[in-house]
Amino acid sequence: MQNNLSTTEQQNPNTINIDEKSTFEILETINKEDQIVPHAVSLILPQLANAIDCIYNVLSKGGRLIYIGAGTSGRMGILDASECPPTFGVPPTLIQGVIAGGPIALTHAVEGAEDSKDMGKDDLVKIKLDSHDVVCGIATSGQTPYVIGGLCYAGLTGCPTISISCVKNAEVSKYSDYPIECIVGPEVITGSTRMKAGTATKLILNMITTTVMIKMGKIYGNLMIDVQPTNNKLKKRALRIVKEVTGIEDEKKVEDLLNECNYNVKIAILKELTGKTIKECEEELEKNKGHVRKTIKSFMKK
Repeated sequence: MQNNLSTTEQQNPNTINIDEKSTFEILETINKEDQIVPHAVSLILPQLANAIDCIYNVLSKGGRLIYIGAGTSGRMGILDASECPPTFGVPPTLIQGVIAGGPIALTHAVEGAEDSKDMGKDDLVKIKLDSHDVVCGIATSGQTPYVIGGLCYAGLTGCPTISISCVKNAEVSKYSDYPIECIVGPEVITGSTRMKAGTATKLILNMITTTVMIKMGKIYGNLMIDVQPTNNKLKKRALRIVKEVTGIEDEKKVEDLLNECNYNVKIAILKELTGKTIKECEEELEKNKGHVRKTIKSFMKK
């Protein structure tokens, strides 16, 4: 009977007696199981790379990335999407998360929401999904009707589709152009996919958005040069980035430079390194689609 269950619903033989263990032994058991996750993710990198290239192609043409999921999967999508604007300086509409049951489902279980294919479709209709976007359905169990309904509708609109699951031959994979199946095995607590499957999902989503943003010129070296200084912590980070890249030792000089450039880290770096005016830096940066390194090289050729 157990063999008929999806991997995420099977009992883990390594944790059957976990309720008899000491606190330290419980932690040791969980930690040992968690170590399976990075290896499982490493095995799906080829499929993930293909999906990311698709996403980059869509976003570079003005389309959006839409995550859709239920429960933990939906929350992971919304979390990853919400962190992109302050980290990479992108508009909140560029990467969005949709969850079964709506915003209330972020903190409360909404009974039956994940069982409706129609709700998956309806939620994508509400955000006016079209063929210029890309949809990533997240369903660790591989069979969430809400996600399947969303992917089916996305396919009808003509937009590319990606699926992320943690079981082999997942049902959602049948409705996806780029299926990703990350097999982490049975959970420590049977069926609790907020654990290993949730961890795998977070790793994968972080890799997706980070890689896409690197390809879009949001990173210089390994520095977040499109950071939006919306608070003191981020203003200090912007100052450190400019100081690191330009080699300016005097923090007051860096602060003055950032103020002159309206705290645009990219422009501040370009102005200092090339000696060009703010307007020249803005124009050349736009020609190079926001890539600082490419912009510096293009200035050097002139």
